[in-house]
Order: sequence, then structure tokens, then C-alpha cells
Amino acid sequence: MQRAGSVVSLLVLALAWTLQAVPVLHEPLNLTQENFDLGRFMGKWYEVAVVSSCPHYMRRKSADPVILALDLQHVASEGNFTMTATSFRNGTCKKTSTDYALTNTPGRFFHHVARFGADVDSFVVHTNYDEYAMMLLQGTEKPSGNETITVKLYSRTWNVTAAVLDDFKILVREHGMTGDAIIMNQNKGECDPGEQVTKPQNLVPKRSKRNVAPHAQEDDAGNI
Repeated sequence: MQRAGSVVSLLVLALAWTLQAVPVLHEPLNLTQENFDLGRFMGKWYEVAVVSSCPHYMRRKSADPVILALDLQHVASEGNFTMTATSFRNGTCKKTSTDYALTNTPGRFFHHVARFGADVDSFVVHTNYDEYAMMLLQGTEKPSGNETITVKLYSRTWNVTAAVLDDFKILVREHGMTGDAIIMNQNKGECDPGEQVTKPQNLVPKRSKRNVAPHAQEDDAGNI
């Protein structure tokens, strides 16, 4: 009986240890690039490909899959960095900014999207700093608790190699999505904020409310 009691005790302890060892979705500390260097990650990037488990986000991106020009700037004394995004949409160059808070995990950032009531964790999963960066975004809406995954491919140029794209597809599959669902953004060129092109006179202008910069930022950032 004493031996049986010891076995039961060991099983209980093993079960308790197992439960404690179960990984938590919001603390995937092993997702980020090893020995991540924030300084090397800053600068100019282009968002060339995206895929998301959020149907609403995928519909928006499919309607206008344009490459975003991203400029990342960090002040050494501050605990955040700013991402400025520009893109050419609907005849106008849009420019928006998002502040990302640094965390205790290098390569992991956080920001809140007020429009959707969502907290977003961003992870630099793979990067060689000079060519590409693969990003994973985990969004959690409040109070519903709905969670979404978005995977993005950044490039220092307008294009990426076939090998990088293949590795990106592997990352996408690892997070439950297919390579066929990936949206390849289109190169519409660089633009300056406020730049416009001539539109056909028979087009009905959009209401100004739809062109408010903060809304554009939230759509472009693909945060949830």
C-alpha cells in the first residue's frame, strides 16, 4: 500500500508539473528571432506579402493589395518605436503612423488598436536585417476575446527571392493557413503624402469620413 501511495503521489506531481508547463498563447517567447538586434531592424521596409485568419482583414487587403512603404524609427532613450506607413490608394498618397511599445522580449512589440478594441502582439520571427523580415501578429479583441493571426513578409526592396518566399509559406503553414491564401501586394511606386492623380469626372467622391488617416492606419497595418 505504501508503494501504491508513492506511485499516486508521483503521478499527481507529474500532472501538476505538466499543467504548469503548458505554453500560454499570449507568451510565445520562443517565436522571436534569436539575438534580435532592434537597431539593425529599424529603417526602411516594404510590406510585400500578407495572410491572416481574419476574414474581414483578408477582404480589405484583397480589394487593394498595394505594397506599403514602412519607415521604422527608434529613439534610444524611449521604450517604443514609430512605424510610418505610406501607400498610394484611391488616387491619394496616404501616410499614417503607429507607435509600438517595446517589451522585455527582444523582437516582440505591443500596441492597441482602438477602432477594434484589440491588443496586438507583434513578433519578428525571422530576419537577416538586410533583405527580409517575417512578422507574426497576434490580435485579441476585447471584450469578446476573439483571436486572430496575421503573418507578414517585409523586404528591404520591392521584391523578395523565391527562396525567401518559400520560407514564408512554410511559416504560414505552421500557423494553420495555406500558401494559396497569401496576398502578394502590388508595386504601385513610391509616393509623397498629399500627392494626387487625375480622377475620371464621373466617379462619385468618397465621403471624407472614410479617408480619415487613423482609420487608414488601422486598415493598412493589418493589426487584427
